[in-house]
Amino acid sequence: MVDLIMKDILGTPAILVGLFALVGLLLQKKDVANVISGTLKTIMGFVILGAGAGVLVGSLDNFSSMFDHAFEIQGIIPNNEAIVALAQEAFGAETAMIMLFGMVANIVLARITPFKYIFLTGHHTMFMACLIAVILSTGGFSGATMIITGSVILGSLMVLLPALLQPFTRKITGSDDFAIGHFGSFGYLIAAAVGKAVGKNSKSTEEIKVPKTLNFLRDTSVSVSLTMALLFFVVALFTGPSFIESELSGGTNFLVFSFMQALTFAAGVYIILAGVRMLLSEIVPAFKGIADKVIPNAIPALDVPAVFPFANNAVIIGFFFSFIAGLLSMFLLPLLGLKVIVPGLVPHFFTGAAAGVFGNAAGGRRGAVFGSMANGVIISFLPALLLPVLGTLGFEGTTFGDADFGVVGIVLGNMIALLSSKTAFLAIVGVLLAAIFVGASMFKRSKEQNEVDDKPEAS
Repeated sequence: MVDLIMKDILGTPAILVGLFALVGLLLQKKDVANVISGTLKTIMGFVILGAGAGVLVGSLDNFSSMFDHAFEIQGIIPNNEAIVALAQEAFGAETAMIMLFGMVANIVLARITPFKYIFLTGHHTMFMACLIAVILSTGGFSGATMIITGSVILGSLMVLLPALLQPFTRKITGSDDFAIGHFGSFGYLIAAAVGKAVGKNSKSTEEIKVPKTLNFLRDTSVSVSLTMALLFFVVALFTGPSFIESELSGGTNFLVFSFMQALTFAAGVYIILAGVRMLLSEIVPAFKGIADKVIPNAIPALDVPAVFPFANNAVIIGFFFSFIAGLLSMFLLPLLGLKVIVPGLVPHFFTGAAAGVFGNAAGGRRGAVFGSMANGVIISFLPALLLPVLGTLGFEGTTFGDADFGVVGIVLGNMIALLSSKTAFLAIVGVLLAAIFVGASMFKRSKEQNEVDDKPEAS
């Protein structure tokens, strides 16, 4: 029963999001037809998004194989799914319990604090629960103490990180209909800060002017196809036909294979955008029931592709420049005595694309370029710095990829190493979380009061 609930239901993002839509529609007392339709379409939107991600990742895996063979790069490849799979044998039960009670803590904190965010990205919740379990175990935590401590930390992250990003998310979407619930938040926040610093008077990526003869490039699918075809062809020429045709393409000409992989990537992006549109059209109105009846003003925190449709050009610019920054970082890391982190195409696409969107919102085209490059550096250096605090998992050939895993793991791991007792660790974590919630709440109320005071009086 525990496996059914934790792995098959709560561990399946589409079903988790669908359950929240179902509850929201029931609380609004919608008729049976609307409840069934809204719930199924919400799940379907997430399934479509996942299917697009699967198509895209398959293409990126082929690109990564070609790239690694061409340039004979050896190092650590960040991959959340891989590191969690390795950790499950030793920390599977703890991960499941921290995930379950972390979600409960998220709901409680959203109810009693000003931060009304419900984190709906189930797989990232599981990844963070696993990281927290691993870090706490290295400090000697176990049993109920580990689960309670981990759950409070996880639940706090699930409301605080979407809140931290929301001013920029609101700028992207023009509303508070949803937030971003994805543990790459520090990368996006820094991308937005860099964009704001460098992007004064820079036009949006979505205002890029092209000659009439090149108007077809305004079509996102076409521009993505051509961009990826160029990347695939360049890497294919360095890789050579023998490896591609014997190991990847099943005998298909290496250039034809590369071209089709580029189109496959573009198809994946197209499917993701279609899934996001369907998901948002259903989850936002369905969530109104939860906001009205259970958690006043509740806001769903969704997976990061939710912002992709708001700046299609920034998505591709962000991915490209985040990956470039990852390549540059790969050569800098050993000079600083750190492990080589090979840029993973999957984290650089999803977090780099999002960083491009956030950077563009804060600083236009320059913001998209330099903001995504900042993200590329962050998701290269943080995994290298995280390795020493992962215990025996730090000796594996992979690690956690996105920015928040690095920040949380490094902070918690070093706190445990520096403090002499579990009691001191628990006390400091409790004080820090309390201070963050109280301080942020006071700042939020002060800001709201200033907005009220600034409004002109009705004549």
